[in-house]
Amino acid sequence: MLIKKPLAQDTKHTMQARTAPQQALSLRAQALYLLPLVIAVAAALTGCGGGNAQAQGGGGGMPPATVGVVTTALQPVALQTELPGRVEAIRTAQVRARVNGVVLKRLFTEGAEVKAGQALFQIDPAPYQAAFESAQASLAKAQANLSQAAAQAERNKPLAESRAISQQEYITSVAAAKGAEADVAAAKAAVTNAKLNLDYAHVTAPISGRIGRALVSEGQLVSAAEATQLALIQQTSAVYVNFTQSANEVQQLRRSLAKGSVRGAGAASAQVRVVQDDGTELAKPGKLLFTDLSVDASSGQVQLRAEVPNAEGALLPGQYVRVRLAQAEVPAGILLPQQAVTRAASGDSVLVVGSDGKPAPRPVKITAAQGNQWLVIDGLKPGEQVIADGFQKMFVPGAPVKTVPWSPAGSASAAAAPASAAASR
Repeated sequence: MLIKKPLAQDTKHTMQARTAPQQALSLRAQALYLLPLVIAVAAALTGCGGGNAQAQGGGGGMPPATVGVVTTALQPVALQTELPGRVEAIRTAQVRARVNGVVLKRLFTEGAEVKAGQALFQIDPAPYQAAFESAQASLAKAQANLSQAAAQAERNKPLAESRAISQQEYITSVAAAKGAEADVAAAKAAVTNAKLNLDYAHVTAPISGRIGRALVSEGQLVSAAEATQLALIQQTSAVYVNFTQSANEVQQLRRSLAKGSVRGAGAASAQVRVVQDDGTELAKPGKLLFTDLSVDASSGQVQLRAEVPNAEGALLPGQYVRVRLAQAEVPAGILLPQQAVTRAASGDSVLVVGSDGKPAPRPVKITAAQGNQWLVIDGLKPGEQVIADGFQKMFVPGAPVKTVPWSPAGSASAAAAPASAAASR
């Protein structure tokens, strides 16, 4: 037993010593077997990467971005000022009661056009008819008394001359005749007054125009003392537009005119264009009537008024509108779409495409907005191309671009069409 145990242990160590080199040889053989496969995969990957790079290099890279440009040109530009205003009827009449009474009838259609003198309301005329007839009777009585007194004074005149009656009696008869004449005059005035009240019971339109709703109804008691309003008539075939402008803007305009940097707009300065809430202009322009000579101390504004044709009734009294007024003209200016100008605290700038086809920023000086355009007075020359559309396509700053003419409508589609064609090629 003692002799076999060491032999078994030696056999075990001998087998382990033989197995370790065999395992090392096996791992080395596997590595040698896998090495050509790793090299082949790496070569394939390298070949694919080089092919893509060659393909990209051979294709010339991304095509130039297509942008819409505006070619600058000098032109006289009217300096239009847009100001807020209110519409006012050119004539307004409040129809009010001039006698007391109960309204019997309404004689017009609400909202219709009425003529001057047209009947509008009928107030109960019975008491005024009675007063008129009473005044007429009083006038007849006064005229009869006048006839008797005048005849008596006429008879007493020769008698007084022949001393058949006293002089005092003659003077009394003459005074009675004159008093009768005064009574007749008073009676005539009473008749006239009664006739006026009778006519006032028949309410008529004082002016021609469009009448609003009736402010009283049949059966309602109206009062002359309170001047009860019955209706409102407004003439709107032509309307006033009252608007204000800052006194500082007026002074700045006068200084520019004096320096010669701008010139008077001539006949166009008297025209006023009305802009409605939806942004559309009325077809017919108005005319500027006057500019107030004083400045409102509370607001620093100057009051202006224009008269605007309104035959179609597009403008209503009290309506808020905006007016465009050409007060001066720049002899040579450049108009650019507002989207082409970048405004920042450091100043305004645009992107100009050079002769090499590369866009570059350019500082410019603008004065005022003309509709949806900016007026540029410095920084650009005639014939230069300013980018107005396609900024989002310029991924690489300073890279060349392809220019197409820009137009306000459909500019995006116009720029997209060449871009898609270039991509397909």
